[in-house]
Amino acid sequence: MYHDPALAEAAARTDPRPKSAVSAGVGFVGLAGMSAWTVFAYVYHLDGPYSALVNVAACALPMVLWSVFVDKVYRNPSTGIDWKNVRPWRDTLEISITKLTGLWLTWGGIAVIYAVFRVWSDTRFANFPFAMWCFETVAPALFALSIPYVLWLDRRMVEPRDGAWHMGAWLMGVEGADKAAIHNHLRSWAVKGFFLAFMLSIVPPGFGDFIAWNTEGLLSNPIALANYCITFMFVIDVAFATAGYILTFRPLDSHIRTANPFAAGWTAALICYPPFLLMGDGGPLDYHPGSADWTYWLAGHSWALTALGVVLVTLTGIYAWATVAFGIRFSNLTHRGILTHGPYAFSRHPAYLSKNTFWWLSTLPFLATSSWTDAIRNTAVMMCVSGVYYWRARTEEKHLSLDPAYQEYDGWMARNGLVPRFFQRIGGLFAAR
Repeated sequence: MYHDPALAEAAARTDPRPKSAVSAGVGFVGLAGMSAWTVFAYVYHLDGPYSALVNVAACALPMVLWSVFVDKVYRNPSTGIDWKNVRPWRDTLEISITKLTGLWLTWGGIAVIYAVFRVWSDTRFANFPFAMWCFETVAPALFALSIPYVLWLDRRMVEPRDGAWHMGAWLMGVEGADKAAIHNHLRSWAVKGFFLAFMLSIVPPGFGDFIAWNTEGLLSNPIALANYCITFMFVIDVAFATAGYILTFRPLDSHIRTANPFAAGWTAALICYPPFLLMGDGGPLDYHPGSADWTYWLAGHSWALTALGVVLVTLTGIYAWATVAFGIRFSNLTHRGILTHGPYAFSRHPAYLSKNTFWWLSTLPFLATSSWTDAIRNTAVMMCVSGVYYWRARTEEKHLSLDPAYQEYDGWMARNGLVPRFFQRIGGLFAAR
């Protein structure tokens, strides 16, 4: 179909894309900050775990500064804060005490889970002991700082009785505790407790591998160059995701509005991560037995290796771009504002689409070194894996569709999104036959 720029411009004026909850600038400054530290770490061979944590900070700090001083997100009505109506601390002291009680009870429950279940001290799935060390290190400061933070914030909140307050009210027997608010509070902290531990556990190895990479002769080796670029894309993804889980603060308008209330959504998400991972080696959805990757099947064909390497790097770049677009708001299973910019202007789920396409092209599951039986099985299993991500996407849409802002975005995407319109056209061709 012929693309007329004039018609496209006219359509944009009559059917504008809904405003994104995050500006593009947030992600760009975060990327600039972490890139600067990465270069510094490479030059001075700083590939240890502390350097990896600094990389996360170098990503997070510029995004916070941009959000506050450029985007002025603290003024957004969605923060629930009225900066002009600061109540006397005596008026909110009782509320704050109740809220702190609920907050500390929640943290204590998470600590008990970390201590009781051995997975958090196991290194088979990820470097969870490092994540536990991080939590233990910051716990005293987090506990102490929560007191002035809550006292300060409650004086400015329009309705300070949030989920933590309802949790505390339930514990203290205070009238007005709402079960729905408590459940959303617990789901929100379950998300943060589970995924932040995982992200912190994988921050050092990915960053360390990239910094310590031997770059000699890199430009003359298309396979090594592609893998180097792909590794960097994952370093970006992990840094932004980790920063997103940490920076759930209401004054930054990055707080969790709601956590997915549907069991199907949790199931679809958790089976994609350890220790519940089904796609790992030997798992029910392992699509690798008897297989080889793209470098094996295309060996000796430099032009094909280069071409597919470019495609794989591009796909990983889209995946990383989808995380960068979140800025300080990345999080699984939560609603923290609707994104409509970056790759989300073309697809509702650019990360899932690019990730699954990458797996298909890099693994080539329909080929096997062992037998055609393995090839058929791997292809069928890979289809199941893609099906899991389709299921996951649908559960996320069901959750986000509770917000009218997402309904507006969903309608716009159906009318204007490049990827949805492509699949609509494909479906139309099959229907016509």
